[in-house]
Amino acid sequence: MSRATSRKRLRAVKAPAAKQLDPKAGWHSQLSPWTLIVLVVLFVAVVRIRLLEIPLERDEGEYAYAGQLMLQGIPPYQLAFNMKFPGTYGAYAVIMAVFGQTIAGIHLGFMVVNAGTIVLIYLLGKRLFTTAAGIAASAAYALLSVGAGVLGTQAHATHFVVLAALGGTLLLVRAIDTGRSSMLLWSGLLYGVAVLMKQHAVLFVVFGGSYLMWNHSTQHRAAWLSIMRKLALFFCGVSVPVALTGFALWRAGVFDKFWFWTVTYAREYVLEISFSGGIAGFRSIFPHVVGPNLAIWMVALAGLVLIWWKNQDHPRAVFVTGFLVFSFLALCPGFYFREHYFVLILPAVALLAGAAVSSARRIWPGASLLLYGLYGAALVFSVVQQQEFLFQMSPLEVSRAIYGENPFPEAVQVADYIRAHSAKDSRIAVLGSEPEIPFYADRHSATGYIYMYGLMESQPYASTMQNELIRDLETSRPDYVVFVTTSVSWLRRANSPSRIFDWWTAYSPQHYKVVGVADIISADRTEYRWGDVGTYQPRSPSVVLVYKRADF
Repeated sequence: MSRATSRKRLRAVKAPAAKQLDPKAGWHSQLSPWTLIVLVVLFVAVVRIRLLEIPLERDEGEYAYAGQLMLQGIPPYQLAFNMKFPGTYGAYAVIMAVFGQTIAGIHLGFMVVNAGTIVLIYLLGKRLFTTAAGIAASAAYALLSVGAGVLGTQAHATHFVVLAALGGTLLLVRAIDTGRSSMLLWSGLLYGVAVLMKQHAVLFVVFGGSYLMWNHSTQHRAAWLSIMRKLALFFCGVSVPVALTGFALWRAGVFDKFWFWTVTYAREYVLEISFSGGIAGFRSIFPHVVGPNLAIWMVALAGLVLIWWKNQDHPRAVFVTGFLVFSFLALCPGFYFREHYFVLILPAVALLAGAAVSSARRIWPGASLLLYGLYGAALVFSVVQQQEFLFQMSPLEVSRAIYGENPFPEAVQVADYIRAHSAKDSRIAVLGSEPEIPFYADRHSATGYIYMYGLMESQPYASTMQNELIRDLETSRPDYVVFVTTSVSWLRRANSPSRIFDWWTAYSPQHYKVVGVADIISADRTEYRWGDVGTYQPRSPSVVLVYKRADF
């Protein structure tokens, strides 16, 4: 068979594709779907704009601080250590360069990222099923991704993962649909960007490669040599952003630290929790994730059944089911089933909800209005269940409702005090896992240890990490040290090395004095003391203490 004949055959037997809008339809029919998508985006924008000033949480603080350093020309892993790949740091740097280095600026950029994801969900749902399915899927994702169950008000790395992964998936489907092999390179490149955002995205890469191979071997009956060429092109695209990032980090002189934190230490981190512990964690978290969006999840479950109803739908069913399976697997590394990790599975759930609308309409064509009404009722039910969170609670109230007495609002006040009482080149340190404080204060950390969790874990590097942190502080003698007593800022265990606490208890009275106290007495009351705190005794276990160097 000639190459031209093979290409014609490839284009004749297309991948799962949506029915296109009738080109003879009036302009209003062409405009209507995008009008609905704009309305969906505007609805979410209303919610997010109202909550732009919600204080940053820890992950956001880490990304913001690392992004701030990048804007100053300082590479990742030089002054801030963590196990995540640096893609989200770069994304935050871009957002802050455009919208400003503020809480509102970060969340405004995040709102744009979320809007882009909603649009990609629509385009993918439309291509796989129908225009109505795409609209239904985008509306489902909009509600699922903003909910408190997945910490949807915060700009976590998982949102950046799904934006890039969905872009890669859409291009993958288009490449198969049109037979344009060059598009596989761009698809792989976006999947590679997703991996840079967070390592979990490797599972999306595996999905893309697996589906590409399955489709060409079973649907197009392509020769294995042709399939291998396409896979090589796809994985070449994946490798480009990863390789370029590794080269850039090597040139910046931080590759060794990058490798230790993202590979060596990360390997120990993912081995900490047992399978049974992971199952228990999943069972504890999943009901909260589903929460008020139960109706949408039930529609998605119906969609998973309906897409297998007719044989002609099986290629689509394979795609969406495979996407769901690999999205779930992306949650699983280390068995850390945290709420915001479930953002990775929301696109698959949303597409299944859209598939339910499309499949049900085809199976029962006479009940279209009833089906649309039922789906609309599921969306309205979700909104009603969350109306206080979406429309009434203040940013501070949302922060407390989601994160309890974590010192996220207090971090703003603490950083304001430090910034007002120190020079631009002053160094600070945070004994606690609150990297948002160096970001707010716009001061460099005296140590790369911006999280204390690794120092408390049952892993072979914990004692070494504590010793390095102590050496950093004794050598650099930061002007201010912030000590956070909140338990979740440390996650100390019975077998955690205690040297850091013993050292600080002995070292601080000789070299530092307390000049600030943020005593989190309750969810709606924090007692602040600044300057001469006198004999004030904190009344809660959640306290942020600000120490000033005695000779500063």
